[in-house]
Amino acid sequence: MTGVIRVYLLAILSICLVVAHTPKQAALAQTAPTLAELRINGAVATPLVLTLADLKNKPRKKLSVVNPHDQKTEMYEGVLLEELLRKAGVAHGENLRGPAMASYVLAEAADGYRVVFSLAELDSGILDSEVMVADTMDGAPLGEKQGPFRLVAPHEKRPARWVRMLKSITVVRVASQ
Repeated sequence: MTGVIRVYLLAILSICLVVAHTPKQAALAQTAPTLAELRINGAVATPLVLTLADLKNKPRKKLSVVNPHDQKTEMYEGVLLEELLRKAGVAHGENLRGPAMASYVLAEAADGYRVVFSLAELDSGILDSEVMVADTMDGAPLGEKQGPFRLVAPHEKRPARWVRMLKSITVVRVASQ
């Protein structure tokens, strides 16, 4: 009889531990930060999923720009979009010719904002656009409303194609006629 009681007590104790532990797991799952990712896909040889750590390990560039919205000088640091596209296997330099000249890049933010750049605009062999995927501003990580990734197009007269909360870059190849 004591063996049966011991089994029941262990079963009850196990149930109590599971019930007590489940809300904690749910609470932890709700508060755990999501891993920031930038996806580069579409007409690429090698689709990429980049984290902040991945971006830190790529060739870095700093750009000082005046943000036309508030006339404030900002120092961004990150990786040129051209470099990321090169890592994804997108045609560039002398290989960017013919039908590939009609390709474009669609940059999309977490809030649904989208902009387009022609692939040629992002190739330094054609134009020095210096479009960058930034992860820091003025030496600090981008804030929640700006990052974790931000597309910065420093030579444009207005920042209409600067994309905050950047989540994806999709390369689109226009079909030949």
